[in-house]
Amino acid sequence: MANNQTNKAVVIDYDAIAHQESFKSLVRKKNSFLWSITVIFLAAYMLLPILTSYTTILHQKAFGEITWVWVYSAGLFIMTWGLCHLYVAKANTFDKEAKAIIEEYENGGGRR
Repeated sequence: MANNQTNKAVVIDYDAIAHQESFKSLVRKKNSFLWSITVIFLAAYMLLPILTSYTTILHQKAFGEITWVWVYSAGLFIMTWGLCHLYVAKANTFDKEAKAIIEEYENGGGRR
């Protein structure tokens, strides 16, 4: 079956898009979000071995024979899932903004 669509050669000037203020703003927001979420994850993750090795805070009983280290570890799993869901939601908004930037470029907004 033949393709009835005409194939147009679309030339995109990626340098022009990179110089758009809207693109620079998106990159700043995205980098800020990614670095923040990375720092939160690594801090919470690295705190577990530090607290268990050098303190006795997590060695106290929380519920019956379950110590706080188990509660903290379970919290890390919950945090990981939560951060994944947060990342997907933010990535969807970043995708919408990227699409708007491409539309802005296509409408002549980013051409030099």
